[in-house]
Amino acid sequence: MLPFIRPDLAQFTAYKPHPSSDTAASVPTQFDRLDTNESPYDLPPQLKEKLAWTYQQEIETNRYPDGGHEALKSAIAEYVNESAGVSSSLFNAANISVGNGSDELIRSLLIATCLGGGGSILVANPTFSMYGILAQTLGIPVVGVGRNESNFEIDLKAAQSAIEQTQNPAIRVVFVVHPNSPTANSLTTAELLWLKSLPEDILVVIDEAYFEFSQTSLVSELPQHPNWVILRTFSKAFRLASLRIGYCIAHPEAIAILEKIRLPYNLPSFSIAAALIALQNRTLLLESIGQILTERAKLIEALSQQPELQITPSAANFIYLRLKPNSSHSQDATLKSLHHKLRTLGTLVRHISGGLRITVGTSEENARTINRVQASLANLKL
Repeated sequence: MLPFIRPDLAQFTAYKPHPSSDTAASVPTQFDRLDTNESPYDLPPQLKEKLAWTYQQEIETNRYPDGGHEALKSAIAEYVNESAGVSSSLFNAANISVGNGSDELIRSLLIATCLGGGGSILVANPTFSMYGILAQTLGIPVVGVGRNESNFEIDLKAAQSAIEQTQNPAIRVVFVVHPNSPTANSLTTAELLWLKSLPEDILVVIDEAYFEFSQTSLVSELPQHPNWVILRTFSKAFRLASLRIGYCIAHPEAIAILEKIRLPYNLPSFSIAAALIALQNRTLLLESIGQILTERAKLIEALSQQPELQITPSAANFIYLRLKPNSSHSQDATLKSLHHKLRTLGTLVRHISGGLRITVGTSEENARTINRVQASLANLKL
């Protein structure tokens, strides 16, 4: 290690963008890339043409982007109100902050709450890894609890005990995903009651990255809970993963703090333009959700026919499958072999936390996935 680098960073592993690839290079297009929960559908040609026109005619590349994001925040607030079925005036631009992906917003929330010994964070594993990764890079302690092995509900007894017992620093932020990744389950009534019971000096971050697929949101609860923040993204249902646009919805005072922390000009002009065009054309873009949910049902039905597999019900655009217990085989070794065989056949999926997370792809990709899983299982001779 270079002498000026923090020693603890030597223990960290960098996030691998395509964790199911065996190379650091970009993933060849001949792979079915079902490992990162992106939409399988690109922007429609007419919207790409509109973006190209915007880039050519309106964006001045020698000028900084709109650093205040007021037009984008107002458009997001309108969508949030509409999609939650609440009053059109419930949320406005003052309730919105945008980031270079949700990752930037997570990092800003950690800086605002826990940096410099201000607190620890609580996560329920398995879950989205970036909460822990970003906290550790900032020197913030991460407290992990488990989940119920059958339905993946948070171990609420362990979570409450962790909050009561963790000191120096105390838990200041609780991260949950609704629905969770990689397990695809939505928050339960018991989990929601627990979140509502937490004191106001604990920030509750509810990540709704997959809201458009679950159609279940806690946005309407925000006015009663000033210590709640909801994260959303344009990377999934809105098909803009390459442009890195995330946003959060929160009390105006929390947003004002995030605005102080975020980097200036954090969203490029092209990303801002793309998000605005996506919102203006949201009916067209979100039409693909029905098709994805239909394909998800087909994928679950087909793979559930495999006696070796157990599939978790999904509220997202991916499924999570595990092997049924078999004392004669190592679960992890078998999953590793299945993961490798699928990659060899041309399908990338995510091997994580004792299971495989498979993004719902196009009809053709899903048909290949089913065939490849069946062939791989047969070769493994379970």
